[in-house]
Amino acid sequence: MQWATTPPQSYGVYLVALILIFTASFYAGSLKPKHTPAPPSVTAPSVPHS
Repeated sequence: MQWATTPPQSYGVYLVALILIFTASFYAGSLKPKHTPAPPSVTAPSVPHS
C-alpha cells in the first residue's frame, strides 16, 4: 500500500480507480429496465342514459 502513495504510482492508481467507478456506474445504469410509457387507454365517450 505504501508504493501506491508515491507520485508515479499514485497517478496510475487514481486513473484505475476512476475507470473502475465509471465502468461500474455505467454497468449498473444499464441493468435498470427500460420503462416505456404505456399508451393512454382509449375509452368510448360516455353516453348519458335517459
